[in-house]
Amino acid sequence: MVDEAKPVLAEDPVMAELVEEYDPYAEPDWTEFERLCISIINQQLSTASAAAVKERVFELLDEEVTPERVLSADEEALRDAGLSGMKVEYMQNAAEAFQERDYSREGLSDHSNEEIIERLTEIKGIGEWTARMYLLFVMERPDILPLGDLAVRKGIADLYGDGEDMTREEMREIAENWRPHRSAATKYIWANYESDS
Repeated sequence: MVDEAKPVLAEDPVMAELVEEYDPYAEPDWTEFERLCISIINQQLSTASAAAVKERVFELLDEEVTPERVLSADEEALRDAGLSGMKVEYMQNAAEAFQERDYSREGLSDHSNEEIIERLTEIKGIGEWTARMYLLFVMERPDILPLGDLAVRKGIADLYGDGEDMTREEMREIAENWRPHRSAATKYIWANYESDS
Protein backbone atom coordinates (compact mmCIF):
# COMPACT_ATOMS: atom_id res chain seq x y z
CA MET A 1 0.00 0.00 0.00
CA VAL A 2 2.73 2.46 0.98
CA ASP A 3 4.96 1.67 -2.01
CA GLU A 4 2.10 2.38 -4.40
CA ALA A 5 1.47 5.65 -2.59
CA LYS A 6 5.02 7.03 -2.78
CA PRO A 7 4.95 8.39 -6.37
CA VAL A 8 1.63 10.18 -5.72
CA LEU A 9 2.73 11.58 -2.35
CA ALA A 10 6.09 12.68 -3.79
CA GLU A 11 4.25 15.14 -6.04
CA ASP A 12 3.54 17.16 -2.90
CA PRO A 13 6.91 18.80 -2.01
CA VAL A 14 6.28 18.69 1.77
CA MET A 15 5.16 15.06 1.68
CA ALA A 16 8.07 14.18 -0.64
CA GLU A 17 10.47 15.17 2.17
CA LEU A 18 8.64 12.98 4.69
CA VAL A 19 8.67 10.01 2.30
CA GLU A 20 12.41 10.54 1.87
CA GLU A 21 13.13 10.92 5.58
CA TYR A 22 10.85 8.45 7.39
CA ASP A 23 9.48 4.98 7.35
CA PRO A 24 5.71 5.31 7.66
CA TYR A 25 4.25 4.80 11.12
CA ALA A 26 3.59 1.09 11.67
CA GLU A 27 2.05 -1.01 14.42
CA PRO A 28 2.29 -4.59 15.64
CA ASP A 29 -0.19 -6.99 14.09
CA TRP A 30 -3.02 -6.58 16.61
CA THR A 31 -6.21 -8.60 16.35
CA GLU A 32 -9.31 -6.65 15.37
CA PHE A 33 -10.59 -6.57 18.95
CA GLU A 34 -7.19 -5.57 20.39
CA ARG A 35 -6.99 -2.65 17.95
CA LEU A 36 -10.44 -1.46 18.91
CA CYS A 37 -9.54 -1.64 22.62
CA ILE A 38 -6.35 0.34 21.95
CA SER A 39 -8.40 3.06 20.24
CA ILE A 40 -10.78 3.18 23.21
CA ILE A 41 -7.80 3.49 25.61
CA ASN A 42 -6.29 6.23 23.40
CA GLN A 43 -9.42 8.39 23.39
CA GLN A 44 -8.60 11.87 24.73
CA LEU A 45 -5.22 10.85 26.17
CA SER A 46 -1.73 11.98 25.24
CA THR A 47 0.37 9.41 23.39
CA ALA A 48 2.55 8.75 26.46
CA SER A 49 -0.37 8.37 28.90
CA ALA A 50 -2.25 6.11 26.48
CA ALA A 51 0.80 3.88 26.00
CA ALA A 52 1.24 3.49 29.77
CA VAL A 53 -2.43 2.65 30.35
CA LYS A 54 -2.49 0.24 27.39
CA GLU A 55 0.53 -1.60 28.79
CA ARG A 56 -1.08 -1.99 32.24
CA VAL A 57 -4.45 -3.09 30.84
CA PHE A 58 -2.90 -5.65 28.48
CA GLU A 59 -0.73 -6.94 31.34
CA LEU A 60 -3.79 -7.27 33.57
CA LEU A 61 -5.45 -9.37 30.85
CA ASP A 62 -2.28 -11.51 30.51
CA GLU A 63 -1.76 -10.11 26.99
CA GLU A 64 -4.87 -12.03 25.91
CA VAL A 65 -7.19 -9.19 25.02
CA THR A 66 -10.34 -10.99 23.94
CA PRO A 67 -14.02 -10.14 24.46
CA GLU A 68 -14.26 -12.98 27.01
CA ARG A 69 -11.27 -11.72 29.02
CA VAL A 70 -12.54 -8.15 29.05
CA LEU A 71 -16.02 -9.21 30.22
CA SER A 72 -14.66 -11.43 32.98
CA ALA A 73 -12.02 -8.93 34.18
CA ASP A 74 -12.47 -7.25 37.54
CA GLU A 75 -13.77 -3.72 36.90
CA GLU A 76 -11.87 -2.23 39.81
CA ALA A 77 -8.63 -3.78 38.57
CA LEU A 78 -9.27 -2.26 35.12
CA ARG A 79 -9.81 1.14 36.75
CA ASP A 80 -6.63 0.69 38.82
CA ALA A 81 -4.81 0.03 35.53
CA GLY A 82 -5.80 3.54 34.44
CA LEU A 83 -9.13 3.18 32.65
CA SER A 84 -11.91 5.57 33.60
CA GLY A 85 -15.21 3.99 34.60
CA MET A 86 -16.59 5.13 31.27
CA LYS A 87 -13.80 3.47 29.28
CA VAL A 88 -14.30 0.22 31.20
CA GLU A 89 -17.93 0.38 30.08
CA TYR A 90 -16.92 1.16 26.48
CA MET A 91 -14.55 -1.81 26.36
CA GLN A 92 -17.27 -4.04 27.77
CA ASN A 93 -19.72 -2.71 25.16
CA ALA A 94 -17.19 -3.48 22.43
CA ALA A 95 -16.63 -6.98 23.86
CA GLU A 96 -20.36 -7.72 23.85
CA ALA A 97 -20.72 -6.38 20.31
CA PHE A 98 -17.85 -8.57 19.11
CA GLN A 99 -19.55 -11.60 20.62
CA GLU A 100 -22.80 -10.79 18.85
CA ARG A 101 -21.62 -9.68 15.41
CA ASP A 102 -18.75 -10.24 13.01
CA TYR A 103 -16.40 -7.26 12.97
CA SER A 104 -13.46 -9.18 11.49
CA ARG A 105 -11.57 -8.00 8.39
CA GLU A 106 -13.20 -10.81 6.43
CA GLY A 107 -16.66 -10.14 7.83
CA LEU A 108 -16.51 -6.45 6.91
CA SER A 109 -14.51 -6.70 3.69
CA ASP A 110 -17.55 -6.21 1.42
CA HIS A 111 -18.76 -3.16 3.35
CA SER A 112 -18.06 0.44 2.34
CA ASN A 113 -16.18 2.77 4.68
CA GLU A 114 -19.46 4.51 5.55
CA GLU A 115 -21.19 1.21 6.35
CA ILE A 116 -18.32 0.16 8.62
CA ILE A 117 -18.34 3.52 10.43
CA GLU A 118 -22.10 3.22 10.87
CA ARG A 119 -21.85 -0.31 12.22
CA LEU A 120 -19.01 0.49 14.65
CA THR A 121 -20.54 3.73 15.94
CA GLU A 122 -23.66 1.79 16.95
CA ILE A 123 -21.49 0.51 19.82
CA LYS A 124 -21.73 2.98 22.73
CA GLY A 125 -18.29 4.50 23.23
CA ILE A 126 -17.16 4.09 19.63
CA GLY A 127 -17.17 7.43 17.84
CA GLU A 128 -16.14 8.57 14.41
CA TRP A 129 -12.42 8.86 15.30
CA THR A 130 -12.27 5.31 16.70
CA ALA A 131 -14.12 3.97 13.66
CA ARG A 132 -11.65 5.72 11.34
CA MET A 133 -8.72 4.20 13.24
CA TYR A 134 -10.37 0.82 12.62
CA LEU A 135 -10.68 1.54 8.90
CA LEU A 136 -7.06 2.62 8.73
CA PHE A 137 -5.38 -0.06 10.84
CA VAL A 138 -7.70 -3.07 10.79
CA MET A 139 -9.40 -2.81 7.42
CA GLU A 140 -6.29 -1.22 5.86
CA ARG A 141 -8.40 1.03 3.67
CA PRO A 142 -6.06 3.18 1.55
CA ASP A 143 -7.77 6.57 1.58
CA ILE A 144 -8.62 7.44 5.20
CA LEU A 145 -7.97 10.93 6.56
CA PRO A 146 -8.66 10.91 10.34
CA LEU A 147 -8.92 14.62 11.07
CA GLY A 148 -10.47 13.75 14.43
CA ASP A 149 -6.93 12.80 15.46
CA LEU A 150 -5.12 15.60 17.28
CA ALA A 151 -1.65 14.44 16.16
CA VAL A 152 -2.75 14.44 12.51
CA ARG A 153 -4.17 17.96 12.79
CA LYS A 154 -1.10 19.26 14.64
CA GLY A 155 1.15 17.48 12.17
CA ILE A 156 -0.56 19.04 9.15
CA ALA A 157 -0.59 22.49 10.79
CA ASP A 158 3.13 22.25 11.59
CA LEU A 159 4.06 21.04 8.12
CA TYR A 160 1.76 23.17 6.00
CA GLY A 161 0.82 26.15 8.17
CA ASP A 162 4.03 26.88 10.12
CA GLY A 163 2.27 25.69 13.26
CA GLU A 164 -0.57 28.21 12.86
CA ASP A 165 -4.11 26.95 13.40
CA MET A 166 -5.77 25.64 10.27
CA THR A 167 -9.40 24.74 9.69
CA ARG A 168 -10.32 21.16 8.90
CA GLU A 169 -11.52 22.43 5.52
CA GLU A 170 -8.03 23.79 4.77
CA MET A 171 -6.54 20.47 5.84
CA ARG A 172 -8.93 18.53 3.62
CA GLU A 173 -7.91 20.74 0.72
CA ILE A 174 -4.21 19.99 1.28
CA ALA A 175 -5.01 16.29 1.57
CA GLU A 176 -6.76 16.27 -1.81
CA ASN A 177 -3.26 16.04 -3.33
CA TRP A 178 -2.70 12.73 -1.53
CA ARG A 179 -5.77 10.92 -2.88
CA PRO A 180 -6.23 7.97 -3.17
CA HIS A 181 -3.46 7.37 -0.61
CA ARG A 182 -4.43 9.53 2.35
CA SER A 183 -3.92 6.61 4.76
CA ALA A 184 -0.25 6.36 3.78
CA ALA A 185 0.12 10.14 4.02
CA THR A 186 -1.39 10.00 7.53
CA LYS A 187 1.19 7.40 8.56
CA TYR A 188 4.02 9.66 7.35
CA ILE A 189 2.53 12.59 9.28
CA TRP A 190 2.43 10.45 12.42
CA ALA A 191 6.04 9.33 11.86
CA ASN A 192 7.14 12.96 11.58
CA TYR A 193 5.02 14.04 14.57
CA GLU A 194 6.44 11.27 16.79
CA SER A 195 9.99 12.15 15.82
CA ASP A 196 9.38 15.75 16.98
CA SER A 197 7.58 14.91 20.22
